[in-house]
Amino acid sequence: MQAVILAGGKGTRLRPYTTVFPKPLVPVGDVPILEIIIKQLKKHSFDDIVISTGHLAELIEAYFGDGSRWGVHIDYVREYKPLNTAGALGLIDNLRENFLVMNGDILTTLDYTNLFNFHKEKKGIATISLHKREAKIDYGVIEMTQDFKLDKYIEKPAYQFMVSMGVNVLNVRCRDFISKNESIGLPDLMMRMKEEGENIYCFPSDCYWLDIGRVEDYQVAQDEFEHHREQFLPDES
Repeated sequence: MQAVILAGGKGTRLRPYTTVFPKPLVPVGDVPILEIIIKQLKKHSFDDIVISTGHLAELIEAYFGDGSRWGVHIDYVREYKPLNTAGALGLIDNLRENFLVMNGDILTTLDYTNLFNFHKEKKGIATISLHKREAKIDYGVIEMTQDFKLDKYIEKPAYQFMVSMGVNVLNVRCRDFISKNESIGLPDLMMRMKEEGENIYCFPSDCYWLDIGRVEDYQVAQDEFEHHREQFLPDES
């Protein structure tokens, strides 16, 4: 099976760690986050991997090479201008009928096999993996009537949302909706396809998931990986 890993971003929110390293090479414990992802993908039979690179691409390509060290085959496409999270798909010539596409900075225990099988069963053009997150408001939230009278006073409420995990499965037909060298994000691509009448499905999961996009998230990832390494890399336990 085939997976596309998006690893071309500059990781500006994770500075200073990403000043000299591309974000996918920043270590979680003693392992770069992208290596954790590749090992997980291999365990789920994704042995054909394409990495989309941009910022400090040479370092990523030098570290992972052709992928033989992990029992996978790795190809690379390089974004010489930023194409956002979906535009890079237009650079890949050998996409299979269905393929997984994901961000290269995610620490998760998502079952990639179940996600992929769900997508094939539904036969839609795309499947988005979802995770429930809670957003806490650190203030008293006021709701008022039209004539400015107090209606509700909610102290530090918490709201729950289903958010994209940054792991999706797409059908190769998605390329029909991407113009050549177009810079377009996956959210815009999903909505474009939906508006054209394509079926896009959602795959909720209660797995562990953390987007390592900020310094505070990176620190959490270090602790989680140190204490629960066997959940992320069970074959090494």
